[in-house]
Amino acid sequence: MLQNTLTAIRTLLFLTIITGVIYPLIVTGFSERLFPSQANGSLIYANERIIGSALIAQKFTKDEYFWQRPSAVDYGTIPSGASNAGPTNSALKSKIEERKQFLLKKHPDQTIVPPDLLFASASGLDPHISPAGAFFQIQRVATARRLSPDQIVELKKLVEQSIENPSFGFIGEKRVNVLRLNLNLDSKFGKLDP
Repeated sequence: MLQNTLTAIRTLLFLTIITGVIYPLIVTGFSERLFPSQANGSLIYANERIIGSALIAQKFTKDEYFWQRPSAVDYGTIPSGASNAGPTNSALKSKIEERKQFLLKKHPDQTIVPPDLLFASASGLDPHISPAGAFFQIQRVATARRLSPDQIVELKKLVEQSIENPSFGFIGEKRVNVLRLNLNLDSKFGKLDP
């Protein structure tokens, strides 16, 4: 009996050292060497300051910026998740209709709101919108920034250049990272005063 107990304890210690210390150190070392940006959170810097991550949505509310998808958790990273309301939920239907009317009022040049601007993602932190969601917002952003017709053409090109292809060419859809697009927007047309 004592021999079995000692064997079990030795096995536990051995496996703890292998799987709890050595394996994580090897994986961390390889990821730091091969994928340093991803291993450190895909952080985005501006003026040598961290301003966000390419993987987590930020809340943009000013008209001069492109807006992200709605979030059921108000973009909080700790309580990330969805509302879990189903398609027959009257509160969800009401909220979606409110969003739709708000967006159509803000974008009078548009008649159809892209679905990703109406529905929150499962995590509530999706940093991307569809290309249609970005193009939908161009006129509002251009008006808020008082862009000339030539600058609006440049803004459309900026959105086109911001479109990311599906991962590995076939996983997912084409998408636009909102934080990166807004940084490029400020870089090209200047940052507006608060």
